[in-house]
Parts: sequence; structure tokens; C-alpha cells
Amino acid sequence: MQKIKKGDLVIVIAGKDKDKTGKVQLVKDGKVVVEGCNMVTKHTKPSAGNPQGGIVQQPAAMDISNVMLYVDGKATRVGFSEKDGKKVRIAKKTGKVID
Repeated sequence: MQKIKKGDLVIVIAGKDKDKTGKVQLVKDGKVVVEGCNMVTKHTKPSAGNPQGGIVQQPAAMDISNVMLYVDGKATRVGFSEKDGKKVRIAKKTGKVID
């Protein structure tokens, strides 16, 4: 079970976008893509989906260690516990069950 999952609200704790919050769009190989954070400029060729081509801004992946889960307006670490025979994630700061 992963500590950070797709759809979680996270806060960036390091890098150029420090203190920005956003939803996780993708988690893969220890990297995360956070909506609106770590934006990069990409030059695209014209294609069927984008007939104009041009310069596009899109979020790039960042290391998972640079984000923390954001629960109730606070950055928190993630712990695990068993509830009704099922492993669940818990916010360390509040003790609240996340999922």
C-alpha cells in the first residue's frame, strides 16, 4: 500500500513550487505529478489532437519525497493501521482515517 495515491491532496515541501497545494494526477516509480505544480514548457508538433502545435505548459513529475499529504489544512505524515480487518492510511497529525 502506498502512502500517496492518485487523487490525494498534497502540499509541495521542497523545490521551486514549495508551499503550493494540488491534487495528485499520477504516481509511478517514486515520482508524482501534481496538478498545477512543477510546470514545464513543451514544444509540440502539429498532430490530429492538436492541429495547431505550438508551446504548451504541462506539469512534470517530481520526487514523491518532495510532497506531503495535506489533511484539514495541515501537512501530515502517513501511518498505517488495521480497521475491521482492513489496512487503512492514517494522518499522523490528527489520527484521522484517510481512506
